[in-house]
Amino acid sequence: MTLAQTSDKAVGQSQATKSSRFGIDIVPPYWQQPLSHLALSWLALCLLFWSDLSDMVTIWWNVSTYNHILLIPSIIGWLVWQYLPQLKNIFPRFSFFGALWLLGGALAWVIGEASGIALFRHIAFVVMLQGSAMAFCGIAASRILIFPLLYAFFLVPVGEEIVPWLQTVTADISMILLGWANIPAFREGVFISTPTGYFEVAEACSGVKFLIAMIAYGVLVAHVCFQSWLRRIAFLIACFAFPILANGVRAWGTIYIAHHYSLDFATGFDHVFYGWFFFAFVLIAVMGTAWPFFDRGLDDLGHSDISRFIGKQSMTARSYKPLAITAAIIALPMLWFALTTNASAVLPEQIKTPNVSAWQASEDRFNAPWQPIQKGAAHEIMQSYVNKQGAKVTLYFALYDRQSDGKELIGYGQGAFDPESEWAWAANGTAIGDVPSIRLTAPGPVHREAASIYIYGDTVSASATRIKIAMLQDRLIGRHQPAGVLIVSSEDSEGMPAAAAMQAFVDDNDGLEQLARKIASGQ
Repeated sequence: MTLAQTSDKAVGQSQATKSSRFGIDIVPPYWQQPLSHLALSWLALCLLFWSDLSDMVTIWWNVSTYNHILLIPSIIGWLVWQYLPQLKNIFPRFSFFGALWLLGGALAWVIGEASGIALFRHIAFVVMLQGSAMAFCGIAASRILIFPLLYAFFLVPVGEEIVPWLQTVTADISMILLGWANIPAFREGVFISTPTGYFEVAEACSGVKFLIAMIAYGVLVAHVCFQSWLRRIAFLIACFAFPILANGVRAWGTIYIAHHYSLDFATGFDHVFYGWFFFAFVLIAVMGTAWPFFDRGLDDLGHSDISRFIGKQSMTARSYKPLAITAAIIALPMLWFALTTNASAVLPEQIKTPNVSAWQASEDRFNAPWQPIQKGAAHEIMQSYVNKQGAKVTLYFALYDRQSDGKELIGYGQGAFDPESEWAWAANGTAIGDVPSIRLTAPGPVHREAASIYIYGDTVSASATRIKIAMLQDRLIGRHQPAGVLIVSSEDSEGMPAAAAMQAFVDDNDGLEQLARKIASGQ
């Protein structure tokens, strides 16, 4: 053996040793083209849908409820790593099911864009990532990677929609425990009054951030540590129920400490306990209880029967047809967007505050400053009215010429109050005719009710869903109609509840529907 041959052999042994350290060999030749095509498709998705991707990452980074999602990509990578020894024995074959999944994601993005629902677009982006992976890796590899693929749905920032429900449940638990502790308390919506003080189960106290993170963690543990589906389901129920119950106990504990010690001490204790120890306590309690029931080891994660997949040759070797198919599907949403994005509805030059018989226009004087928020509206008006009986009502109207990012009639943060203001949702209010209202509370306390009704073209409804569907139907064909929201609101005052004042104002205007049509037309 020559010196050169000895050197080559040593180099080969060194490379083999490096590969064995990671438990895998160099990417097999039959995987190189599919993976390169997958990388190109993911790059195209990230570039074409950069707005949605950047929105998601911004939410992960800036909204504490979703900070845990920053770890999800690494978790998915770790899960895929566990299956690499199996995947290297699979010959990838282009999957038309994956292409259909990709197409479904593209159509879902169009629906999300047309309806102005960012959540749909975010889900659609993840579905397109999944679809392209399944298309290029094939059905066999997708079956092996089914859990990492589905776990990618946790990349979507969703869950704050249940905050009002969690606030209500937390308040329910607190009131039950306060009764057991013989602490007198009065509740109005998510506000609790005791002899010590006035407490709000605020959005930050709803426990949503820990619940969402716990569900994501629970699904991972259920897959990795349990083989039995019965045990998996029981564990996931615990991951859902225990944080909710524990958060109710935490809220009660804050009120209990304030009652027996001081409000300042209770507030400091709550912030420290809630921020540093609460999630750790919930996590340790759930994991400690479940630990004896684990029936699956980490070594079992990457082992399954793949004998029926081994040796199946690729049907698309050295073919660029799969790349062309996926490229065409990915381009479809952008083509639709380019064809429909420039249209806008024709609006009146200005909208006017209506003259109302038996009511006089008055200055906006509130016990607590109040201002609805409708970002991106083309026209806005706001006017207060008072009648001879002393009832005072404020009317607000916003009108849009189109629906797009930053110009959404219906969406989070839009509506009868600014979530960043001192006003907070307390409970559902008294319906004004067939229009539901919400009850708001500001420090003082100051109570206010607000009823909202929407108008889109010829459609007037208090149902946000109905208006969204009408918008979707028009947007899909590139048509825009004027869209507006009418909000009628009043503060509780001595001898005149807010709901009674609002009802009297609406009756004198022949109903909210007629009033909305009149203002939207510019009359």
